[in-house]
Amino acid sequence: MASSSFDGKTMAAPVKNIGFKNLIDTFIVNVQKAEGKALNLPLISPINAATVKLEEVRNVAIRIELSNGCVGWGEVPVLPPITAEDQPLAMAKVAETCQFLRKSPSMTLGSLLGEIGRILPGHAYASVRAGVEMAVIDAVAYSMGVPLWGVFGGVSCTITTDMTIPIVSSLEAARLASKYREKGFQTLKLKVGKNLNGDIEVLQSIRAAYPDCGFILDANEGYNCTEAIQVLQTLHEMKLTPILFEQPVHRDDLEGLGRVTQIAKEKYGVYVAADESCRGLNDAKLIVERKLADVVNIKLAKLGVLGALEVIEFARASGLHLMIGGMVESRLSMGFAGHLAAGLGCFKFIDLDAPLHLSEDPVVEGYEVSGPVYKFTNARGSGGSLHWDNI
Repeated sequence: MASSSFDGKTMAAPVKNIGFKNLIDTFIVNVQKAEGKALNLPLISPINAATVKLEEVRNVAIRIELSNGCVGWGEVPVLPPITAEDQPLAMAKVAETCQFLRKSPSMTLGSLLGEIGRILPGHAYASVRAGVEMAVIDAVAYSMGVPLWGVFGGVSCTITTDMTIPIVSSLEAARLASKYREKGFQTLKLKVGKNLNGDIEVLQSIRAAYPDCGFILDANEGYNCTEAIQVLQTLHEMKLTPILFEQPVHRDDLEGLGRVTQIAKEKYGVYVAADESCRGLNDAKLIVERKLADVVNIKLAKLGVLGALEVIEFARASGLHLMIGGMVESRLSMGFAGHLAAGLGCFKFIDLDAPLHLSEDPVVEGYEVSGPVYKFTNARGSGGSLHWDNI
């Protein structure tokens, strides 16, 4: 039987559900090594959304090794203007934080995560904070001899994701829809918000190619309130009803978001999700107070791991539905998010398809992929790693 170091002692492993809050209070962390490197990855094709066009992934990978030799991995997603950091700033902040970790004395996991939050506060450094938190928590889970999904609740070891179709021509959208149908994806997420008429044409072509798929509309702030409601009305007339309308208006147009949510629910029976409009607990509280959305999209890159858990707890207590998504990340980061989603088992919508848009996969081992299903079969931590000397 495997064993792990816990507060300087040896304990039996694995354990399926150890309780993250208990781990924060009791596990003593001693970081021996911590470093970051640029993680540049090519895409199968450029990704177009209403507010961004991405030609290449330029993230940052993080490796943390504890004094017991256990290693954890994290990834900082970088996608300006959605993330506040660009890659040079992210690299600088990772280097600063890693230097602090190497010099830090032993302390509880909770205390260490608190210090990381102090160095990387707020939304401005949320993406870097998420990457560092991932690596530390992964190393601790590895030390404990448990998979991350067990750390986060142990509800399940699998998830089923949707698949995203970026803003493309109607012909290309139909081709992609047919391709993803063959691979078993039952829900497609469609990027919209640049051209109202063009969006309708794309939706028609996708429905013709894949008549029985469920679909999510993601406007990425691209519409105004009137346009968003018009899209829903037009789709209703065409007998095309999305299962979710994500961030239909600009993140600061709270009045418009609330209006779209009200009309979507009362007239069309469609959920509306806040993504860019929910960047922390205060935003989530405002969404509940003013009934601005039915769903909040949890992304580690905009909240950090601890921040995400905080919003998740509040949303569940307040009756908000939950979605989990990401930026454009490798299986390193998406694996962590997937473990969290599987372990908690509380997400109505799962959008963790980002690694499937990369033309290269740098991650060694990690979760198993079968079409839209991710299965976490590893016994310890996230199960994924990088050939550190080769990136």
